[in-house]
Amino acid sequence: MKKTLVSALTTALVVGAASTTFAAASPFSDVPAEHWAYDAVAQLAQDGIVNGYDGTHFRGDRQVTRYEMAQMVAKAMAKSQNVTVSGNDKALLDKLAAEFADELNNLGVRVANLEKNADKVKWTGEARYRYWSYRDEKAAGNKKKDNIDHVSFRLFPTAEINDNWSVKARLTSNFLMNKDNTGTTELSYIFAEGNYGSLNVKAGKMPFYSTNDDGLVMDDFFSGVQATVGNKVKLTAEAGRWNINEDANGTVKDGAKNDAASYQGVQLNAEQGKLTGGLGYRHFNSEVFKTASGYKANKDDADILSAGARYTFDKNWAVAGAYAENTDAKDYKKSGTAEIDYKGANKANKGTFGASVAYRHLGSNASLMPTFDTAHALFAPYNALNEKGWDFSASYVPLKNTLTTFGYFNGKQFANHNDKAETLYARVSFFF
Repeated sequence: MKKTLVSALTTALVVGAASTTFAAASPFSDVPAEHWAYDAVAQLAQDGIVNGYDGTHFRGDRQVTRYEMAQMVAKAMAKSQNVTVSGNDKALLDKLAAEFADELNNLGVRVANLEKNADKVKWTGEARYRYWSYRDEKAAGNKKKDNIDHVSFRLFPTAEINDNWSVKARLTSNFLMNKDNTGTTELSYIFAEGNYGSLNVKAGKMPFYSTNDDGLVMDDFFSGVQATVGNKVKLTAEAGRWNINEDANGTVKDGAKNDAASYQGVQLNAEQGKLTGGLGYRHFNSEVFKTASGYKANKDDADILSAGARYTFDKNWAVAGAYAENTDAKDYKKSGTAEIDYKGANKANKGTFGASVAYRHLGSNASLMPTFDTAHALFAPYNALNEKGWDFSASYVPLKNTLTTFGYFNGKQFANHNDKAETLYARVSFFF
Protein backbone atom coordinates (compact mmCIF):
# COMPACT_ATOMS: atom_id res chain seq x y z
CA MET A 1 0.00 0.00 0.00
CA LYS A 2 2.52 2.59 -1.20
CA LYS A 3 1.24 6.13 -1.61
CA THR A 4 2.72 9.59 -1.64
CA LEU A 5 1.93 11.69 1.40
CA VAL A 6 -0.40 13.94 -0.55
CA SER A 7 -2.37 11.09 -2.13
CA ALA A 8 -2.54 9.38 1.27
CA LEU A 9 -4.11 12.51 2.69
CA THR A 10 -6.75 12.75 0.02
CA THR A 11 -7.49 9.05 0.06
CA ALA A 12 -7.81 8.85 3.82
CA LEU A 13 -8.84 12.38 4.23
CA VAL A 14 -8.50 11.78 7.90
CA VAL A 15 -9.02 15.51 8.07
CA GLY A 16 -12.71 14.76 7.60
CA ALA A 17 -12.74 12.84 10.84
CA ALA A 18 -10.62 15.39 12.60
CA SER A 19 -12.26 18.73 11.98
CA THR A 20 -14.90 20.60 10.05
CA THR A 21 -13.04 23.75 9.01
CA PHE A 22 -9.83 24.39 7.12
CA ALA A 23 -6.83 26.27 8.43
CA ALA A 24 -6.00 29.66 7.01
CA ALA A 25 -2.32 29.05 6.36
CA SER A 26 0.06 26.17 5.83
CA PRO A 27 3.31 26.09 7.86
CA PHE A 28 5.14 24.29 5.04
CA SER A 29 7.10 26.26 2.47
CA ASP A 30 6.87 23.49 -0.15
CA VAL A 31 3.02 23.54 -0.20
CA PRO A 32 2.11 26.83 -1.93
CA ALA A 33 -1.33 28.38 -1.56
CA GLU A 34 -2.30 27.41 -5.12
CA HIS A 35 -1.57 23.69 -4.51
CA TRP A 36 -4.72 21.53 -4.79
CA ALA A 37 -4.03 19.94 -1.37
CA TYR A 38 -3.16 23.19 0.42
CA ASP A 39 -6.30 23.37 2.61
CA ALA A 40 -6.10 19.70 3.61
CA VAL A 41 -2.41 19.93 4.52
CA ALA A 42 -2.94 23.13 6.47
CA GLN A 43 -5.83 21.66 8.44
CA LEU A 44 -3.91 18.44 9.22
CA ALA A 45 -0.99 20.47 10.48
CA GLN A 46 -3.29 22.59 12.64
CA ASP A 47 -4.93 19.47 14.08
CA GLY A 48 -1.53 17.96 14.90
CA ILE A 49 -1.98 14.97 12.62
CA VAL A 50 1.09 15.77 10.48
CA ASN A 51 4.29 17.49 11.59
CA GLY A 52 6.31 17.64 8.39
CA TYR A 53 10.10 17.61 8.29
CA ASP A 54 12.45 20.08 9.99
CA GLY A 55 9.41 22.22 10.80
CA THR A 56 9.18 23.88 7.39
CA HIS A 57 8.87 21.15 4.70
CA PHE A 58 6.04 18.71 4.00
CA ARG A 59 7.70 16.66 1.20
CA GLY A 60 4.39 15.55 -0.26
CA ASP A 61 5.94 13.85 -3.29
CA ARG A 62 7.73 11.13 -1.30
CA GLN A 63 6.22 7.71 -0.56
CA VAL A 64 4.71 7.38 2.88
CA THR A 65 5.80 4.40 4.99
CA ARG A 66 3.27 2.18 6.69
CA TYR A 67 4.55 3.36 10.05
CA GLU A 68 4.10 7.03 9.12
CA MET A 69 0.59 6.37 7.83
CA ALA A 70 -0.25 4.47 11.01
CA GLN A 71 0.89 7.48 13.06
CA MET A 72 -1.47 9.75 11.11
CA VAL A 73 -4.36 7.29 11.50
CA ALA A 74 -3.66 7.00 15.25
CA LYS A 75 -3.76 10.80 15.67
CA ALA A 76 -6.97 11.02 13.63
CA MET A 77 -8.52 8.27 15.76
CA ALA A 78 -7.63 10.16 18.91
CA LYS A 79 -9.01 13.41 17.44
CA SER A 80 -12.26 11.71 16.42
CA GLN A 81 -13.01 10.87 20.06
CA ASN A 82 -13.64 14.56 20.75
CA VAL A 83 -15.54 15.65 17.63
CA THR A 84 -18.67 14.59 15.77
CA VAL A 85 -17.70 12.26 12.93
CA SER A 86 -19.95 11.55 9.95
CA GLY A 87 -20.90 7.98 9.09
CA ASN A 88 -18.78 7.96 5.91
CA ASP A 89 -15.74 9.37 7.68
CA LYS A 90 -16.12 6.87 10.55
CA ALA A 91 -16.32 3.96 8.09
CA LEU A 92 -13.24 5.25 6.26
CA LEU A 93 -11.30 5.62 9.50
CA ASP A 94 -12.29 2.10 10.57
CA LYS A 95 -11.04 0.67 7.29
CA LEU A 96 -7.72 2.47 7.68
CA ALA A 97 -7.44 1.17 11.24
CA ALA A 98 -8.01 -2.39 9.98
CA GLU A 99 -5.39 -1.97 7.22
CA PHE A 100 -2.75 -0.68 9.66
CA ALA A 101 -3.81 -2.83 12.64
CA ASP A 102 -0.36 -4.33 13.28
CA GLU A 103 1.40 -0.97 13.15
CA LEU A 104 -1.25 0.64 15.36
CA ASN A 105 -0.97 -2.15 17.89
CA ASN A 106 2.78 -1.57 17.99
CA LEU A 107 2.02 2.09 18.69
CA GLY A 108 -0.23 1.02 21.57
CA VAL A 109 -3.50 1.76 19.77
CA ARG A 110 -5.90 -1.15 20.17
CA VAL A 111 -7.99 -1.72 17.03
CA ALA A 112 -9.41 -5.21 17.54
CA ASN A 113 -13.01 -4.04 17.51
CA LEU A 114 -12.45 -1.69 14.58
CA GLU A 115 -10.81 -4.48 12.60
CA LYS A 116 -13.78 -6.77 13.16
CA ASN A 117 -16.34 -4.16 12.22
CA ALA A 118 -14.52 -2.74 9.18
CA ASP A 119 -15.17 -5.82 7.07
CA LYS A 120 -17.86 -8.14 8.39
CA VAL A 121 -17.06 -10.86 5.85
CA LYS A 122 -13.52 -11.77 4.88
CA TRP A 123 -12.52 -14.19 2.13
CA THR A 124 -9.39 -16.26 1.68
CA GLY A 125 -8.81 -19.10 -0.75
CA GLU A 126 -6.62 -21.80 -2.22
CA ALA A 127 -6.27 -23.27 -5.69
CA ARG A 128 -4.28 -26.50 -5.75
CA TYR A 129 -3.22 -29.36 -7.95
CA ARG A 130 -2.34 -32.79 -6.51
CA TYR A 131 -0.92 -35.88 -8.15
CA TRP A 132 -0.70 -39.44 -6.84
CA SER A 133 0.94 -42.44 -8.47
CA TYR A 134 0.11 -45.65 -6.59
CA ARG A 135 2.48 -48.47 -7.49
CA ASP A 136 1.45 -51.13 -4.99
CA GLU A 137 2.18 -54.71 -5.93
CA LYS A 138 -0.90 -56.63 -7.04
CA ALA A 139 -1.53 -60.33 -7.61
CA ALA A 140 1.28 -62.41 -9.18
CA GLY A 141 3.74 -59.53 -8.84
CA ASN A 142 1.75 -57.17 -11.06
CA LYS A 143 2.71 -53.56 -10.39
CA LYS A 144 0.16 -51.66 -12.44
CA LYS A 145 0.17 -47.93 -11.72
CA ASP A 146 -2.92 -46.07 -10.55
CA ASN A 147 -2.40 -42.38 -11.31
CA ILE A 148 -4.64 -39.58 -10.08
CA ASP A 149 -4.66 -35.92 -11.14
CA HIS A 150 -6.84 -33.87 -8.81
CA VAL A 151 -7.63 -30.15 -8.92
CA SER A 152 -9.52 -28.27 -6.23
CA PHE A 153 -10.56 -24.67 -5.65
CA ARG A 154 -11.42 -23.57 -2.12
CA LEU A 155 -12.98 -20.41 -0.72
CA PHE A 156 -12.97 -19.69 3.02
CA PRO A 157 -15.46 -16.99 4.07
CA THR A 158 -15.43 -15.75 7.68
CA ALA A 159 -18.31 -13.59 8.89
CA GLU A 160 -18.04 -11.64 12.15
CA ILE A 161 -21.29 -11.61 14.14
CA ASN A 162 -20.18 -9.72 17.23
CA ASP A 163 -17.19 -9.44 19.57
CA ASN A 164 -17.44 -13.11 20.54
CA TRP A 165 -19.01 -15.02 17.66
CA SER A 166 -18.19 -15.63 14.01
CA VAL A 167 -19.32 -18.00 11.26
CA LYS A 168 -16.75 -19.89 9.18
CA ALA A 169 -17.26 -21.97 6.05
CA ARG A 170 -15.48 -23.64 3.16
CA LEU A 171 -16.74 -23.88 -0.42
CA THR A 172 -14.93 -26.54 -2.46
CA SER A 173 -14.86 -27.43 -6.14
CA ASN A 174 -13.13 -30.68 -7.17
CA PHE A 175 -12.49 -32.48 -10.40
CA LEU A 176 -10.21 -35.26 -11.65
CA MET A 177 -8.11 -34.23 -14.64
CA ASN A 178 -7.32 -37.82 -15.65
CA LYS A 179 -11.05 -38.55 -15.97
CA ASP A 180 -11.94 -35.13 -17.38
CA ASN A 181 -15.09 -35.18 -15.29
CA THR A 182 -17.36 -32.24 -14.63
CA GLY A 183 -16.41 -32.14 -10.98
CA THR A 184 -18.39 -31.27 -7.88
CA THR A 185 -18.99 -28.06 -5.96
CA GLU A 186 -20.18 -28.23 -2.38
CA LEU A 187 -20.21 -26.61 1.01
CA SER A 188 -17.58 -28.70 2.81
CA TYR A 189 -18.32 -27.23 6.22
CA ILE A 190 -20.01 -24.35 8.01
CA PHE A 191 -19.97 -23.69 11.74
CA ALA A 192 -20.41 -20.97 14.32
CA GLU A 193 -17.47 -20.26 16.63
CA GLY A 194 -17.55 -18.42 19.94
CA ASN A 195 -14.59 -17.23 21.99
CA TYR A 196 -14.85 -16.28 25.66
CA GLY A 197 -11.37 -15.88 27.08
CA SER A 198 -9.86 -19.37 27.33
CA LEU A 199 -13.12 -21.02 26.22
CA ASN A 200 -13.73 -21.80 22.54
CA VAL A 201 -17.07 -23.25 21.36
CA LYS A 202 -17.98 -24.52 17.88
CA ALA A 203 -21.26 -25.84 16.49
CA GLY A 204 -22.12 -27.08 12.99
CA LYS A 205 -20.12 -29.08 10.48
CA MET A 206 -16.47 -28.42 11.22
CA PRO A 207 -12.91 -29.71 10.68
CA PHE A 208 -12.28 -32.97 12.55
CA TYR A 209 -8.59 -33.27 13.47
CA SER A 210 -7.02 -35.46 16.15
CA THR A 211 -4.65 -32.79 17.47
CA ASN A 212 -3.26 -34.94 20.28
CA ASP A 213 -1.74 -37.44 17.80
CA ASP A 214 -1.12 -34.89 15.01
CA GLY A 215 -3.64 -36.42 12.60
CA LEU A 216 -2.70 -40.08 13.01
CA VAL A 217 -6.35 -41.04 13.69
CA MET A 218 -8.36 -38.35 11.93
CA ASP A 219 -8.24 -35.44 9.49
CA ASP A 220 -11.75 -34.93 8.11
CA PHE A 221 -15.05 -33.21 9.08
CA PHE A 222 -17.84 -33.99 11.52
CA SER A 223 -21.21 -32.46 12.36
CA GLY A 224 -21.85 -31.60 15.99
CA VAL A 225 -20.46 -29.49 18.82
CA GLN A 226 -16.99 -28.96 20.22
CA ALA A 227 -15.76 -27.11 23.32
CA THR A 228 -12.14 -26.36 24.19
CA VAL A 229 -10.97 -24.75 27.42
CA GLY A 230 -7.49 -23.80 28.60
CA ASN A 231 -4.31 -22.12 27.40
CA LYS A 232 -1.08 -24.05 27.94
CA VAL A 233 -3.17 -27.11 28.86
CA LYS A 234 -6.27 -27.54 26.69
CA LEU A 235 -9.18 -29.92 27.22
CA THR A 236 -11.44 -30.58 24.22
CA ALA A 237 -14.76 -32.42 24.30
CA GLU A 238 -16.80 -33.04 21.14
CA ALA A 239 -19.80 -35.04 19.99
CA GLY A 240 -21.83 -35.48 16.81
CA ARG A 241 -21.87 -37.58 13.64
CA TRP A 242 -19.09 -38.52 11.22
CA ASN A 243 -19.78 -39.70 7.67
CA ILE A 244 -17.68 -42.84 7.64
CA ASN A 245 -17.77 -43.22 3.85
CA GLU A 246 -16.91 -39.62 3.06
CA ASP A 247 -13.39 -38.74 1.96
CA ALA A 248 -11.37 -35.80 3.27
CA ASN A 249 -12.91 -33.49 0.63
CA GLY A 250 -16.45 -34.21 1.80
CA THR A 251 -17.32 -36.44 -1.17
CA VAL A 252 -18.95 -39.83 -0.69
CA LYS A 253 -16.65 -42.51 -2.11
CA ASP A 254 -17.69 -44.30 -5.30
CA GLY A 255 -20.12 -47.12 -4.62
CA ALA A 256 -20.23 -46.46 -0.89
CA LYS A 257 -23.32 -46.07 1.26
CA ASN A 258 -23.72 -42.64 2.77
CA ASP A 259 -23.45 -43.95 6.34
CA ALA A 260 -22.76 -41.85 9.40
CA ALA A 261 -21.31 -42.94 12.72
CA SER A 262 -22.36 -41.37 16.01
CA TYR A 263 -19.29 -39.93 17.69
CA GLN A 264 -18.08 -38.76 21.10
CA GLY A 265 -14.50 -37.82 21.91
CA VAL A 266 -12.21 -36.07 24.35
CA GLN A 267 -8.59 -34.99 24.10
CA LEU A 268 -6.07 -33.31 26.37
CA ASN A 269 -3.20 -31.31 24.87
CA ALA A 270 -0.39 -29.57 26.73
CA GLU A 271 2.60 -27.37 25.94
CA GLN A 272 5.68 -26.96 28.09
CA GLY A 273 8.58 -25.10 26.54
CA LYS A 274 9.87 -27.06 23.55
CA LEU A 275 7.68 -30.09 24.33
CA THR A 276 4.06 -30.54 23.25
CA GLY A 277 1.92 -33.64 23.63
CA GLY A 278 -1.53 -35.03 24.13
CA LEU A 279 -3.86 -37.91 24.90
CA GLY A 280 -7.17 -38.74 23.22
CA TYR A 281 -10.14 -41.08 23.38
CA ARG A 282 -12.73 -41.36 20.59
CA HIS A 283 -15.84 -43.54 20.37
CA PHE A 284 -17.70 -44.29 17.13
CA ASN A 285 -20.80 -46.39 16.56
CA SER A 286 -21.99 -47.54 13.12
CA GLU A 287 -23.33 -50.63 11.37
CA VAL A 288 -20.43 -50.24 8.94
CA PHE A 289 -17.99 -51.65 11.50
CA LYS A 290 -19.83 -55.01 11.51
CA THR A 291 -18.61 -55.71 8.00
CA ALA A 292 -15.25 -53.92 8.20
CA SER A 293 -12.15 -55.97 7.41
CA GLY A 294 -10.33 -57.13 10.53
CA TYR A 295 -13.23 -56.47 12.88
CA LYS A 296 -14.70 -58.64 15.61
CA ALA A 297 -17.97 -60.33 14.65
CA ASN A 298 -21.13 -58.24 15.18
CA LYS A 299 -19.13 -55.41 16.70
CA ASP A 300 -20.44 -51.98 15.69
CA ASP A 301 -18.23 -49.83 17.93
CA ALA A 302 -14.79 -48.30 17.48
CA ASP A 303 -13.04 -47.19 20.67
CA ILE A 304 -9.73 -45.57 19.77
CA LEU A 305 -7.07 -44.47 22.24
CA SER A 306 -4.18 -42.34 21.00
CA ALA A 307 -1.20 -40.37 22.25
CA GLY A 308 1.40 -38.15 20.62
CA ALA A 309 4.30 -35.83 21.39
CA ARG A 310 6.66 -33.42 19.64
CA TYR A 311 9.96 -31.96 20.79
CA THR A 312 11.46 -28.94 19.02
CA PHE A 313 15.22 -28.69 19.49
CA ASP A 314 15.68 -25.36 17.73
CA LYS A 315 14.37 -23.46 14.70
CA ASN A 316 15.65 -26.22 12.40
CA TRP A 317 15.06 -29.62 14.01
CA ALA A 318 12.15 -31.40 15.67
CA VAL A 319 11.12 -34.99 16.39
CA ALA A 320 7.59 -36.31 16.78
CA GLY A 321 5.81 -39.58 17.44
CA ALA A 322 2.28 -40.91 17.91
CA TYR A 323 0.47 -44.16 18.65
CA ALA A 324 -3.19 -45.21 18.28
CA GLU A 325 -5.13 -48.41 19.00
CA ASN A 326 -8.71 -49.52 18.38
CA THR A 327 -9.67 -51.78 21.29
CA ASP A 328 -12.71 -53.17 19.44
CA ALA A 329 -10.88 -54.43 16.34
CA LYS A 330 -9.28 -57.82 15.81
CA ASP A 331 -6.80 -56.93 13.08
CA TYR A 332 -5.30 -53.73 11.67
CA LYS A 333 -6.06 -52.18 15.05
CA LYS A 334 -2.78 -50.38 15.70
CA SER A 335 -1.08 -47.37 14.13
CA GLY A 336 2.13 -45.59 14.90
CA THR A 337 4.48 -42.99 13.45
CA ALA A 338 7.93 -41.61 14.24
CA GLU A 339 9.16 -38.51 12.40
CA ILE A 340 12.13 -36.16 12.08
CA ASP A 341 11.46 -32.67 10.70
CA TYR A 342 13.97 -30.18 9.30
CA LYS A 343 13.01 -26.51 9.07
CA GLY A 344 9.61 -25.80 7.51
CA ALA A 345 8.09 -24.07 4.49
CA ASN A 346 6.12 -20.92 5.27
CA LYS A 347 3.87 -19.95 2.35
CA ALA A 348 4.17 -16.27 3.24
CA ASN A 349 7.97 -16.28 2.94
CA LYS A 350 9.55 -16.87 -0.46
CA GLY A 351 12.51 -19.26 -0.41
CA THR A 352 11.59 -21.12 2.77
CA PHE A 353 11.66 -24.90 2.69
CA GLY A 354 11.27 -27.96 4.87
CA ALA A 355 11.80 -31.69 4.78
CA SER A 356 10.84 -34.71 6.85
CA VAL A 357 11.44 -38.43 7.08
CA ALA A 358 9.11 -40.75 8.95
CA TYR A 359 8.38 -44.40 9.57
CA ARG A 360 4.67 -45.17 9.63
CA HIS A 361 2.59 -48.22 10.50
CA LEU A 362 -1.03 -47.51 9.58
CA GLY A 363 -3.83 -49.91 10.48
CA SER A 364 -7.16 -49.05 8.87
CA ASN A 365 -9.14 -49.70 12.07
CA ALA A 366 -7.02 -47.27 14.12
CA SER A 367 -6.30 -44.59 11.51
CA LEU A 368 -9.80 -44.00 10.17
CA MET A 369 -8.88 -40.96 8.05
CA PRO A 370 -5.23 -39.99 8.72
CA THR A 371 -3.64 -36.80 7.47
CA PHE A 372 -0.72 -38.31 5.52
CA ASP A 373 -1.06 -37.69 1.79
CA THR A 374 1.32 -40.43 0.65
CA ALA A 375 -0.08 -43.17 2.87
CA HIS A 376 -3.73 -43.40 1.87
CA ALA A 377 -5.83 -42.80 -1.22
CA LEU A 378 -8.56 -40.18 -1.25
CA PHE A 379 -9.63 -41.00 -4.78
CA ALA A 380 -7.90 -44.32 -5.61
CA PRO A 381 -10.03 -47.37 -6.54
CA TYR A 382 -8.86 -49.20 -3.42
CA ASN A 383 -7.95 -48.31 0.16
CA ALA A 384 -4.19 -47.90 0.49
CA LEU A 385 -4.12 -48.20 4.28
CA ASN A 386 -2.80 -51.26 6.18
CA GLU A 387 0.70 -50.33 5.13
CA LYS A 388 4.01 -49.84 6.88
CA GLY A 389 7.15 -48.19 5.59
CA TRP A 390 9.17 -45.03 5.10
CA ASP A 391 7.64 -41.72 4.15
CA PHE A 392 9.77 -38.88 2.74
CA SER A 393 8.56 -35.37 1.92
CA ALA A 394 9.95 -31.94 1.03
CA SER A 395 8.26 -28.55 0.60
CA TYR A 396 9.45 -25.30 -0.96
CA VAL A 397 7.99 -21.82 -1.46
CA PRO A 398 9.21 -20.54 -4.88
CA LEU A 399 7.00 -17.44 -4.68
CA LYS A 400 5.08 -15.79 -1.89
CA ASN A 401 1.81 -17.66 -1.20
CA THR A 402 2.85 -20.54 -3.47
CA LEU A 403 3.65 -23.89 -1.86
CA THR A 404 5.10 -26.95 -3.60
CA THR A 405 5.35 -30.37 -1.95
CA PHE A 406 6.82 -33.68 -3.05
CA GLY A 407 6.40 -36.98 -1.22
CA TYR A 408 7.45 -40.62 -1.55
CA PHE A 409 6.29 -43.66 0.42
CA ASN A 410 8.00 -47.04 0.21
CA GLY A 411 6.99 -50.03 2.29
CA LYS A 412 4.82 -53.11 2.52
CA GLN A 413 1.11 -53.98 2.60
CA PHE A 414 0.87 -56.02 5.78
CA ALA A 415 -2.76 -56.85 4.93
CA ASN A 416 -1.72 -58.46 1.65
CA HIS A 417 1.14 -60.93 2.25
CA ASN A 418 3.66 -58.09 2.70
CA ASP A 419 3.47 -57.13 -0.98
CA LYS A 420 5.28 -53.94 -1.93
CA ALA A 421 3.59 -50.57 -1.35
CA GLU A 422 4.86 -47.49 -3.15
CA THR A 423 3.39 -44.01 -3.65
CA LEU A 424 4.61 -40.86 -5.40
CA TYR A 425 2.90 -37.60 -4.48
CA ALA A 426 3.14 -33.96 -5.66
CA ARG A 427 1.20 -30.82 -4.84
CA VAL A 428 1.19 -27.17 -5.92
CA SER A 429 -0.97 -24.71 -3.96
CA PHE A 430 -1.70 -21.04 -4.62
CA PHE A 431 -3.09 -19.10 -1.65
CA PHE A 432 -4.96 -15.81 -1.85
